[in-house]
Amino acid sequence: MNHLDYFQEKLDALKTQGQYRQFKANISSEFILEREGKSLLNLASNDYLGLAGNLALREAFFDQLPNDKRYLSASSSRLLTGNYPAFEQLEAEMSQAFRRSVLLFNSGYHMNIGILPALSDSKTLILADKLVHASIIDGIRLSSAKYLRYRHNDLVQLKQLLEKYQEDQTIERIIVVTESIFSMDGDETDLKALVALKAQHPKVLLYVDEAHAIGVRGERGLGCAEQYDVLDQIDFLVGTFGKALASVGGYIVCHEAIRNYLINFMRSLIFSTAQPPISAAWTQFVFQHMQSLSVERAHLARLSHDTRQNVQALGVDCPSTSQIVPVILGEAKRANAVAEMLQNQGYYVLPVRPPTVPQNTARLRICLNQNVQQQHLVTLFEHLRQLL
Repeated sequence: MNHLDYFQEKLDALKTQGQYRQFKANISSEFILEREGKSLLNLASNDYLGLAGNLALREAFFDQLPNDKRYLSASSSRLLTGNYPAFEQLEAEMSQAFRRSVLLFNSGYHMNIGILPALSDSKTLILADKLVHASIIDGIRLSSAKYLRYRHNDLVQLKQLLEKYQEDQTIERIIVVTESIFSMDGDETDLKALVALKAQHPKVLLYVDEAHAIGVRGERGLGCAEQYDVLDQIDFLVGTFGKALASVGGYIVCHEAIRNYLINFMRSLIFSTAQPPISAAWTQFVFQHMQSLSVERAHLARLSHDTRQNVQALGVDCPSTSQIVPVILGEAKRANAVAEMLQNQGYYVLPVRPPTVPQNTARLRICLNQNVQQQHLVTLFEHLRQLL
């Protein structure tokens, strides 16, 4: 067999299954997308606060940033010649907000594939929620730790595992890994209950990914950990800037000793060119701005509540408690077809299919942002009722 034939057969199989992926032209985080002469309401972006498409905000950023500070490349690792002031200024700004040390990373993926391998050894056990992000799974696999995945959000099973391995003399530390808001179902981890479990088991450290919560939860937008008053009780609080904060990169909030340890042992940090300094400057500008957006966060919460009620009124189970609202349809081909029909009606909603989600749980994934208004939801669900 020709080598290329092998790869083409794999691609053809994906097409048959309705799981083939490809880039789409003229797609951005703008609230209204223009495609082939048609305007579409963007319900697929993670720009939850509408900041990525905010031209006035971008203009204000460039107005206050001198030309000689607009560095477009770090050209080096931060450990060599790439530690520009913008990185340290952003870390200091975030440290002041979170009241703990902060370390930056090039992306959420870089973050999750690097932290767990650096912190783990053969005497470490990782207990990860079944539905954690692919980047976390890859980080676990790259580590030398033993690992188990507990049933999604099943803290009863997690407690049983903690009790079992708390007494295991071959295990020195247990890292429980989860997300505060899950990206596909839009549901949440009970962080208060998780922190209580940690308090009962001395070996336990908590790793919580706030990628979909930073900016949209908490009084100042610092995430679910702020909302539920557990900021100082999560050992490794991580998140990204590429969603509500309209930028790029990742971060960890942790003890200073952990920060210093990662600088010395985290391979994806050490052996990578730093992100462009202008990106860090923009992130700091947005981070300052988003903390005052309590009205926008409240509006987003109301939209989320109403959208979930509309999904349930369709007779579809809706596990969401956030701005990510799935409409679970089952087969990938059905999800593809309904998404295409909605796009023809002016709604840019995308299907999510296996392997991103389990078999027979393909769904539409409605991602809300604060620019959406109630009337948009009314007309969207009128179309959905007709299609389903």
